[in-house]
Amino acid sequence: MICPFPEWLDLSTMPLMSRSRSANAFPQLRPYQTQAVDNVIAHFRGSDDPAVVVLPTGSGKSLVIAELARRARGRVLVLAHVRELVEQNHAKYLAYGREADIFSAGLGRKESGRQVVFGSVQSVVNGLEDFASGDFTLLVIDECHRVSLTRDSKVEHHAAVSGKGDRRTASTYEKVIARLREARPNLKVLGLTATPYRLGEGFLYHRHYHGMVKGPENAFFRDCVFEQPLRVMVRQGYLAEPRRIDGAMAFYDFSQLMPQRNGQFAERDLNGVVQGNRATPQIIHDVIERARERVGVMIFAATVAHAEEVLGLLPSEESALVTGATPGPERERLIAAFKARELKYLVNVAVLTTGFDAPHVDVIAILRPTESVGLYQQIVGRGLRLSPGKRDCLILDYAGNPWELYAPEIAQARPDGESEPVQVECPECGFANTFWGKRDGDFVIEHHGRRCQGLLFTRGQSPALSIRAQSHAQSERSNLAGESDAGAGSGAVESRHQCTFRFRFKVCEQCGGENDIAARACGHCGERLVDPDDKLRDALKLRHAKVLRVSGMQLEATTNGRGVPRLKVTYHDEDGETLNEWFGLETPAQQHVFARVFLRQHLRAPGSGWRPGSAEEAAAEAGRLRAPDFVIGRKSGRHWRVEEKLFDYVGRYRKADAAGAEA
Repeated sequence: MICPFPEWLDLSTMPLMSRSRSANAFPQLRPYQTQAVDNVIAHFRGSDDPAVVVLPTGSGKSLVIAELARRARGRVLVLAHVRELVEQNHAKYLAYGREADIFSAGLGRKESGRQVVFGSVQSVVNGLEDFASGDFTLLVIDECHRVSLTRDSKVEHHAAVSGKGDRRTASTYEKVIARLREARPNLKVLGLTATPYRLGEGFLYHRHYHGMVKGPENAFFRDCVFEQPLRVMVRQGYLAEPRRIDGAMAFYDFSQLMPQRNGQFAERDLNGVVQGNRATPQIIHDVIERARERVGVMIFAATVAHAEEVLGLLPSEESALVTGATPGPERERLIAAFKARELKYLVNVAVLTTGFDAPHVDVIAILRPTESVGLYQQIVGRGLRLSPGKRDCLILDYAGNPWELYAPEIAQARPDGESEPVQVECPECGFANTFWGKRDGDFVIEHHGRRCQGLLFTRGQSPALSIRAQSHAQSERSNLAGESDAGAGSGAVESRHQCTFRFRFKVCEQCGGENDIAARACGHCGERLVDPDDKLRDALKLRHAKVLRVSGMQLEATTNGRGVPRLKVTYHDEDGETLNEWFGLETPAQQHVFARVFLRQHLRAPGSGWRPGSAEEAAAEAGRLRAPDFVIGRKSGRHWRVEEKLFDYVGRYRKADAAGAEA
């Protein structure tokens, strides 16, 4: 049962962030940090579901963590994947005048006795016996985009720890979460990240507090309870303005490289492009020229060999290289020199994308490709922190990365140079979706999103009502009724579901991808989509082709010539001509083929999940289906077979309903 007031929250300190406090007692939070803390508390008052807070790099996630840890009544464990973050988060908590333990082998400390423990996940998973007590009520995961979990893996978590399953399949985070939940099943889990999108998996959370669905249904983190957009941070003066400049004079061509399954490029392939490339000296010369009046330059190379070549082209007395193989003491010395501005240029591959804080950096040079919007944001974020005298940060991209810095929420690479973020309203629920698309003035002529992202609220909740207001309203109602807040909180979660509306689409004949109904080229494979008028014209020219201007469609449960049950679909022309299709629905394989070949195009509400289990059920629910505008058949032996069906037709040929026939 969920308590009306979560056990990890110390209400004796301060029930809400709005209560007055001494400015000298502890650090002052910015408004968005205060709101983030409030939303986390509101969420955990009504739910045990894991939650996420999204804050851009440089926005002060450490202070949010420190404030939550300060207000906790139970014990808190804060995990990070690198020791620099552990040290940084611990220092912010000490600024409140409180003590906390550090559990990190890299920092030479393994303490776990105090109320708040800051640990590196690698050290904690190797010392789980120190965290077996049941008094940890809140687990905070910094940079939680590194956590690859699903709701379906909860059983695997337990198996990994209890020894009933394969230990090798469980990640370090899985093991920690499993051990803590063994002692306290209702453990609160909070993740913080600047990059909530995982390459190949999508968003790491399911629902967004603005009333939209972003990630998969089985996402481990259920709700994003607060997000601060980068554009707002820049506009309000909390982050330096990024000025992106694409390399115009010289650049690397990575367009022919194919990423691996994890989205990264093979080092051998990268070296084939960059090693000995004549563009490298020109690129470094351009970087030096653009950075002449700048104070701190970070260069992200494609490979270690490439980084070494770049280092050789930079002023030796002002430059250094940090890789994964750099010894710890040497790495710390070089980073300290760079932060002290004794070095101007710091070259790395990808080892300084997180946990690295050098506010004076005002040039980011990207010499590597990435298929990950998260990695791109982390790289750029190294240069967005504020520093005295810093006006902005130059983002020099010499690799042609396609990511839109201010619209990462679209979570896909820009399909082409003409695409831009567009808003498309759902005709069913009214939600304003954000997709990549194209405009003609103010009119959206094409978009690449298919399903509505709107999150529907029931039981009297409104998407416009904030998560904090909802939680307080539920708490007040339940308290007045003498009931637990658990029912209100959990019921509210279950009453939200994604809108099922799917925008009509055109299927690519080459790859099967779904495209906007107005698209001329496939957004997945780039192949030209054949114009419907061209298909009709070509079919009318052929002697062994039949074109039906469809006036009706009939479904019938019958049997074939061998007495096997079949679904017969008949298309009627306004002149009395017919064409038939036959489908079997007896086996799961047949039902899958029917859904892919027939339902995908014919459903009036695509994505509704309706899958008939028999021909009789399909015929009885024929009202769920729509007829095509045209059907093209080809002669095959003595019979005709349906070769092409055209839906949502707009062209020069007349449709049947234009002559008064009923579609």
